[in-house]
Amino acid sequence: MVRKIVKIDSEKCNGCGLCVKACHEGAIAIRDGKAVLLRDDYCDGLGNCLPACPVDAIQIEEREAVPFDLAAVQTNTGKPPVRPSWPIQLKLTSTKAERFAGADLIVSADCCAFAASSLYTKEAAGRQTIIGCPKLDDIDYSEKLADIFQQNSIKSITVLRMEVPCCGGIVWFVKKALQLAKKPLPCRALTLSLSGELLSEEAVIAA
Repeated sequence: MVRKIVKIDSEKCNGCGLCVKACHEGAIAIRDGKAVLLRDDYCDGLGNCLPACPVDAIQIEEREAVPFDLAAVQTNTGKPPVRPSWPIQLKLTSTKAERFAGADLIVSADCCAFAASSLYTKEAAGRQTIIGCPKLDDIDYSEKLADIFQQNSIKSITVLRMEVPCCGGIVWFVKKALQLAKKPLPCRALTLSLSGELLSEEAVIAA
C-alpha cells in the first residue's frame, strides 16, 4: 500500500538521538552514528519525530510500505495495551475506579475513535479512556472530571478532539477540571482533522 512514512536523510543527520526519544513507537534507532527507521510497520507516519530533529533531517514521504502494525509496535516497545474497563462514558463512569489507579488517561470526544480510528488506537494503547460529547450530552463535565482527577492517582491526561468548533468543549472541561481539582497533571490536547489526521498538539493548562 502507498502511505505516509518517515524518511531520514543520513547526510543531514548528526546522530543526536532526539528523534529516538520522540518516537513513541520505537521505530527509530541510532546505528553507526545515524538515525535509521528500523521497520516500516513500526512507523505510523504521523511525524512526532519531525519537530525533535534540530537539523531538519526527517521528512514525511508517501511511498509503498507495509501497513502500520500496532501489535508489532507493542511487542517491540514492551507496552501492551491496557483494556479500558466498562463503562467508559463520562455520564456513566465512576469517579473512583481501580482502572484509574496510576493510569495515563485519555479524555476523548466520542467521534475520535471512529473518525480517526488509527490515530485513536495508537494514542489509546496503554492508556485508560473516558469519552463524552460536549454538544449532544449537554452536560458540564468539569466537576466530574475534577473528582476523577482528585480521587485517583492519574499520571497524565491526553485530550482528543475533532477540528469542529463544538469539540472544543471537551478541552474546556478538562482545563476547568484541572483548576477545580487543584492538582497539577501533565496534560496535552490533540486536534484531529475530519479525515483522521493529526492537525495540532498543545499543552493544556488549568483555566
